[in-house]
Amino acid sequence: MAKWTAKHEAPEPLEGPVVATVTGGTILWFALFLVQLPFYGWFADRGQLWWVWTCAAGGFLGLIGIWYVRGRDAALKRHAAEQAEQAEPDPGPQP
Repeated sequence: MAKWTAKHEAPEPLEGPVVATVTGGTILWFALFLVQLPFYGWFADRGQLWWVWTCAAGGFLGLIGIWYVRGRDAALKRHAAEQAEQAEPDPGPQP
C-alpha cells in the first residue's frame, strides 16, 4: 500500500473568541441541567436519567474548559507581547 502524502499545506487554525465560546457552552449545559431538574422523576421512571447527568457533566467539564482556555489566551498574549518587544529595534546610545 502506498503512503499517502498531502497535496497542499494545511491551513492556519482559525482563532476567534474562544473564551466566550466555551463560557457560553458551559452556561448552556448548566441551563439544560437546571431545566431538567424539575422532571427528574419523569426521567427516572423511563430510565433516562443519563440526560440529566450528561448535562451536569457537560457543565462541570466546561468549568475545566474555561480555566484551560483562559490560561491559553493569557499565554498567547504574553507570547505576542514578547515577540513585539523583541522586534523593536534597539535605539542605541543617546548623544
